[in-house]
Amino acid sequence: MDIFNVLTSLGGLALFLYGMHIMGDGLAKMSGGKLEAILEKFTSSPIKAVLLGAGVTAVIQSSSATTVMVVGFVNSGIMKLSQAVGIIMGANIGTTITSWILSLTSIDGDSFVMQLLKPSSFSPVLALVGVFLMLFAKNAKKKDIGTILAGFAILMTGMETMSGELKQLADVPQFRDLFLMFKNPILGVIAGAALTAVIQSSSASVGILQALCLTGKVSYAATVPIIMGQNIGTCVTALLSSAGANKNAKRAALVHFYFNIIGTVLFMSVFYLLNAFLHFSFMGDSADAAGIAVIHSLFNIIATVVLLPFRNVLVRLAVLTVRDDGEEEEADGLKLLDGRFLEKPAFAIAQAKKAAVAMADVAFQALRLSIELIDDYDKKKAKQVSELEDLTDHYEDELGTYLMKIGNADLSVRDSQSVSLMLHCIGDFERISDHACNIMETAKERNSKGAEFSDKAKEELAVYEAAIHEILDMTYQVFETEDLALATQIEPLEEVIDTLNEEVKKKHIKRLRKGKCTIELGVILTDLTTNFERVADHCSNVAVCLIQTRADGFETHEYLDNIKGDDHPEFMVKYRQYRKKYKLP
Repeated sequence: MDIFNVLTSLGGLALFLYGMHIMGDGLAKMSGGKLEAILEKFTSSPIKAVLLGAGVTAVIQSSSATTVMVVGFVNSGIMKLSQAVGIIMGANIGTTITSWILSLTSIDGDSFVMQLLKPSSFSPVLALVGVFLMLFAKNAKKKDIGTILAGFAILMTGMETMSGELKQLADVPQFRDLFLMFKNPILGVIAGAALTAVIQSSSASVGILQALCLTGKVSYAATVPIIMGQNIGTCVTALLSSAGANKNAKRAALVHFYFNIIGTVLFMSVFYLLNAFLHFSFMGDSADAAGIAVIHSLFNIIATVVLLPFRNVLVRLAVLTVRDDGEEEEADGLKLLDGRFLEKPAFAIAQAKKAAVAMADVAFQALRLSIELIDDYDKKKAKQVSELEDLTDHYEDELGTYLMKIGNADLSVRDSQSVSLMLHCIGDFERISDHACNIMETAKERNSKGAEFSDKAKEELAVYEAAIHEILDMTYQVFETEDLALATQIEPLEEVIDTLNEEVKKKHIKRLRKGKCTIELGVILTDLTTNFERVADHCSNVAVCLIQTRADGFETHEYLDNIKGDDHPEFMVKYRQYRKKYKLP
């Protein structure tokens, strides 16, 4: 075996790892975050959690990705530690599907069916179909399918190339001596753990072992402990991911580690004890790809069956390792913005949306509280408005940064629209909280001066406030549900609020001329109504932005001009309804 064979082997390994990467990315992108959302919600029973963990991992082809996602769930407060255990165990089972797919490389036989099952037969077809879809398909889902097919073809081509070159190692004495050394169970476990820790994928390291076994010189005595070590090595990704996370997230990563350590010790103890008495004949045989897939699956299934009833013991071990030093703060909307979710942009967007909805709620709470202060000023409520405004600012900073990170990923058209929508809307929510502070300051000024509005002014403000409350409620619902039909009803109400703003000012001027009001109260009233009107403008911005992003982008001003024209009578119908509903006394 010369340097060119080595380079070809490394090239095959590179293709194998790259194919696995882009196939996993394609599968995750095609799921659109739905698989992760299922994991988040459906963990009510341990068995269901195991099945879900296995199913999701089998689809996205990475137990490390699933486990890191679970660490993120626990860190965000979305999932309890006890719920995470079953998913982690299931992920270990789900990752074995890759070894079964890769075992196709060892298929022998001259029949048409057997030839058809060989990767060398179907990989070129998959590559051709995949590349065609990637280049020419208009639909995003079809492009994702093309990425998956092309990734699978590259993976299999890399496996074939690597296996073909490594077969030449069969006659190299040093190669045989190396694997004789790995017959020592402890050395084998260390080797398997080290390889997997370096490439951070048990599926990939098992695939490399399957390629080496195609030389025919690697026995089951050497492969069994290596496979055990590979299951331990895959824990490194989750352990690294938990650095900087909260205590429960660290514990989730440790549960994964303890599960594999204890499972390996139990499996190897029983296996080698039985082998001492029964002398398994297959241990001296040459391992093949299918045999490795069987061992990999059996270990993870048996470990799960044995340890699932003792899942609480694993949790206690993790808690003993990472001890409490006080109460953790409660989860809030910002904890949803976990950096681990960025690996799966579609799911990260879903979490960002929840955080953005929480931000809207905070901003709107601040505004409602500030309106209460107009008639009944209270220092505690005023302080709460300031705190909510500060929190809204914090939301904008964190959400803006998180969304920009998501925006750097390769997103579908729909996901890009969602990121754009949120980036626009969080600015409007922040401005609404600023107006809440302005209203609070105006209410404080009125209270400190002991100024009282006339009964007529109070009645007019009550009508204005009712309209503001309705547009806030509608805007919140529109943003949360992305209801386009409801979004079209916000602009007519905003126009009515503009009209109310002018009418309230005119009525005040009439009272001023009659000596029924003062200039000082007029300034206070103008401050209030101006802030109300600007709040309505920001609500309109949210609705228009939603319509704009979902209608493939158009000019905002052009849209607003068009809907108020003669071609949109439904706008005038809604405007008249709101005009009648919010008529000043």
